[in-house]
Amino acid sequence: MQYKKIALIGGSGFVGTQIAARLASVERELVIPTRRRERRKEALILLTNTQMIETDIFNEQELDHLLAGCDAVINLVGILHGSRDEFEKAHVEVPRRLIAACQRNGIQRLLHMSALGADPHGPSNYQDTKAAGEALIQHSGLDWTIFRPSVVFGADDNFLNMFACLLNTFPVLPLAGASTRFQPVWVQDVARAFVEALARPATIGQTLELVGPDTYTLKELVQYVGELIERPRLVVGIPTGVAMLQAMVLQMVPGQPLMSFDNVRSLGRDNVSESGFPSELLGFAPSKLEAIAPVYLGPLSSQAQLDAYRAGAHR
Repeated sequence: MQYKKIALIGGSGFVGTQIAARLASVERELVIPTRRRERRKEALILLTNTQMIETDIFNEQELDHLLAGCDAVINLVGILHGSRDEFEKAHVEVPRRLIAACQRNGIQRLLHMSALGADPHGPSNYQDTKAAGEALIQHSGLDWTIFRPSVVFGADDNFLNMFACLLNTFPVLPLAGASTRFQPVWVQDVARAFVEALARPATIGQTLELVGPDTYTLKELVQYVGELIERPRLVVGIPTGVAMLQAMVLQMVPGQPLMSFDNVRSLGRDNVSESGFPSELLGFAPSKLEAIAPVYLGPLSSQAQLDAYRAGAHR
């Protein structure tokens, strides 16, 4: 079946904007819910065949109106910080409401973003609520596909860019989870995986682990960022107890915390895949970190050139 009209829940986020652009390029009609349309990214508002609709997805009537006429739903809602109730709301209640809405509106296809560390016995709220959301999807009776990405990187990410900012600021970087292993995956590969899954019936009923081709410790990733931005720093791994104290301080800083207790707990487990990227099923292989990160973090990146100009102008 060709899915012509798709609801993209969480479509204004880092991954969602890339999926939206890809779907719009293949002439799919998109509806993307938002609470504040005027504050959303221009890239979404300007996409062809795309509607940004102000709505509350926790309101049943508004959700039904949003999904009217849709052939498929993509759920990307997720949070990294918050209370237990906030994790439950984002990772469990949203899937539950979307499943019910799909059933009410005769929508059979549902693509769901989970996480590689999802585990009902996981040590963090993030991990066990992601697993609870997966269980709901798997028992929904819908034509589902679940995606479990490792950490996602790209030009606008809050991962490598965050470390670049820290390395630009501090001469020594104390690091929680320094030995934890990751398989970073490029945001464009994640977006392509979603689009390919819509065109490939074999992905129905599958849980796909989206990972890059290589494995790194968190310390290796941070040191690599330092090399790219030409700010080599001393990166010092710290034990869990000290990391918890660090998180306690950072959680008191206004705005989104750089580290929380829940993040530290998540870092207690490696974020790698035994099965690897499903290249055969999706029809493509993932890109290497070293082929992408220098484009937006290296000395020839547009941001690096802008920083150099500002420094030269004493701004």
